[in-house]
Amino acid sequence: ANVLAGLIGSSVGQSLLGTWGPSLAGMALLPSIAGAVIVVCVVSFFLGKKE
Repeated sequence: ANVLAGLIGSSVGQSLLGTWGPSLAGMALLPSIAGAVIVVCVVSFFLGKKE
């Protein structure tokens, strides 16, 4: 689930934050990393609280 959330977050981060910063393989690294971290944290919060 975290891998899928990271891929989705990367796309969302780049579309929302733009294409600033260094690029690798046609993707802006900084917005992609920021979006992936945010989405993975949100998904982990909701899926990790099963008791």
